[in-house]
Amino acid sequence: MTKDRSRGTTRGFARAVTLMQTRIRTATESRGFAVSRVITHWEDIVGSGIAGIARPVNISYGREGMGATLTVLTTGAQAPMLEMQKEQILNKVNSCYGYRAISRIRITQTAPTGFAEGQVQFKQKTKTVAALDPVVVKEAKSMGESVGNDDLRLALESLATNVLSKRKT
Repeated sequence: MTKDRSRGTTRGFARAVTLMQTRIRTATESRGFAVSRVITHWEDIVGSGIAGIARPVNISYGREGMGATLTVLTTGAQAPMLEMQKEQILNKVNSCYGYRAISRIRITQTAPTGFAEGQVQFKQKTKTVAALDPVVVKEAKSMGESVGNDDLRLALESLATNVLSKRKT
């Protein structure tokens, strides 16, 4: 009544990456990615500047089988900038593979809003806040001096600063 342990159903403890690797591979292969590394490490491969304006969509192989075409999605405004960086992106992606796996890069443009298939979400640059006028800050502090509670005083100073500088928050 002994069970053969060489073909058991449990593997004991396994790393999470080994458990998910086959599922990630099948999901990415169904989307056209033979190797999921381009999707999972896109920002590491091309850098945060390019990853902020573009993302990989598809890798397609031609009939010859020599080199693939990487399709990259970006907004219409960023497409010319990305077009000038095609060669750098190509070199970075191929250096990740260790050989010339990608021979061409095709850029697909879309609007940031619109049809569900064409929507794209990229990181937006944070807005820089202009420096406050020292006179306004001094006047706002003088308005809150008589308040004993620190939290309330800071809130009133912040409100006074916003009202006096006519900045909307």
